[in-house]
Amino acid sequence: MARQLTTLPIDCLYEISEYLEKDIPTIHSCLLANHLLCEIFVRILWRDINNIVDIIYHTSKSSSVRLSFFNTLIACLPNESKEHLYKNEIFIPTTSLKSPFFNYAAFCKVLSIPGIKSIVYDSLKILSIQYSLHVPLNYLIINEIVKMFVNQSSLKVFTYYNQVNNFNNLSFPCFPGMRNLSKLYCDSNLPSDFCHQLSQTCHNIQSISILFNDNNNASNELKKLIFLQNNLKSLTLRVCNYTGWVNIIPTLAKHSNIMNILTKLHLYCNSDYVDIPFSFIELFKNLQEVIFSFFSSDFRPYINVKDFEKLQYVNFPKLQILKIPYQCPKPEYLRKFLEINGKNLNKLYISEGISKPILKSDLNNDLNLSIANFCLNLNKLIIRINDDEIDMLKSIFISCQYLKFIKILCEAKCMSETILEIVANYSPKDFCELTLYNSKLDFIHPKNLESFFISWKNRKSVKLLTLIMISNEAIDEYYEVYNNEYYKNIVYDIINNCKHEKNDEDYENYEYIDYKNYEDCCDFIYHQNMEIIEKYENLGIIRFKSKVVYIKEEEIEFE
Repeated sequence: MARQLTTLPIDCLYEISEYLEKDIPTIHSCLLANHLLCEIFVRILWRDINNIVDIIYHTSKSSSVRLSFFNTLIACLPNESKEHLYKNEIFIPTTSLKSPFFNYAAFCKVLSIPGIKSIVYDSLKILSIQYSLHVPLNYLIINEIVKMFVNQSSLKVFTYYNQVNNFNNLSFPCFPGMRNLSKLYCDSNLPSDFCHQLSQTCHNIQSISILFNDNNNASNELKKLIFLQNNLKSLTLRVCNYTGWVNIIPTLAKHSNIMNILTKLHLYCNSDYVDIPFSFIELFKNLQEVIFSFFSSDFRPYINVKDFEKLQYVNFPKLQILKIPYQCPKPEYLRKFLEINGKNLNKLYISEGISKPILKSDLNNDLNLSIANFCLNLNKLIIRINDDEIDMLKSIFISCQYLKFIKILCEAKCMSETILEIVANYSPKDFCELTLYNSKLDFIHPKNLESFFISWKNRKSVKLLTLIMISNEAIDEYYEVYNNEYYKNIVYDIINNCKHEKNDEDYENYEYIDYKNYEDCCDFIYHQNMEIIEKYENLGIIRFKSKVVYIKEEEIEFE
């Protein structure tokens, strides 16, 4: 591939390189091809330290590859840093004495101190250096590497979680290269001197994410850092206890500029703390995106956050995106909130909804009815549909005529066929993507799957449909006995149809199937359906994807 790239204009090469950020084998071959490709792709490799950690240090089994990157970091250190390490009797053998070809640190836009720590600890372990477990000496190395990066003007994103990684031994005298920082990810335990130095340099951070640790409020220096920002558009607050963000609210309330400019507010909290304040959100009238994440390890149908009672009546005239990835607030509060704010929403994610088996009521159906009544301009929607609420999907499709994407958390796998039928008959003309969570291809009768594709093909406005099915292994194991019975019924029906239609050839191929074997039935239906899918993919009617997850959190990410 590298040889083919050399024939393209340089503008095309830069454009292509943007799509290969995580394709390390291709990047590596381009680095070795010639000087031009090397100069282009080395910038992509070094742009984000997190990518290097994820790809090289978490997935690569080659210690030489991991060590070569560490050696390059050490070689790039300024002489002052190398002398400082030498004076502290830190001697790191490197594979080459040559000077680096590039100032690699100048290419870095995304820096993570935990990422640098992973690189240093992993490399010293490979080298079997005796002080690899000597924390102060390790932090001297980390400190010098981080100092090298923060002196570069290219830095845009910085991550510093101190409580989790205990970086109290780090010291940063100044941040000349962080003047253009646009994103900061940190916790409330940041050293005061760090916050003070950063507040002297950075006044145009656009996005700040703060993790509030147990019994640890934001320091005065951190609050000052927030207060001094002139262009803060996005704020994320994550709390582990009741006090959490309480003492940061006055700082936000005093800053009229933040109240007017802030457009994204993401709030994450443990649902055990129902008294945590939320009504302060009404200060930010220009919010365009809000996340309310109430996570509970128990099986509550919803979370009764008391402050949401006040928030339900607040109008946010510019709100376009509302995401509630886990439990909902009290249903009547959320319904009122949607009644007031639903008309402006174009994306709504209420992915957990209200679980019917846990609470025998129509609360989830009423919530979906509110979506159909008040959220008429949606183009993306994630909801829960319980097994006796499936007709509500028709109402949503009929009301939300701009809908292009929907992801449905199915209470039961057997709902998939009915959902497909409703999508074919009621989805809006521009609808083009359906994702079914807790669904499997082998839980759909091949006859019904093909019927859906034929219906889609015959629509007046035919758009390529992306169909995504996501199954959860934990749920599958729990319901294995029921699933097996369901599979057997489908297989039995297919074979009976062959007999009835006197299709002897197919019957001979199918009669070997063991009805009592769970895997046999599953594989049989799966392969039948895959043949149908390949047929309609080749016709340009659909695009199919399937995915298996083991815990729901992995699939709750949006977009």
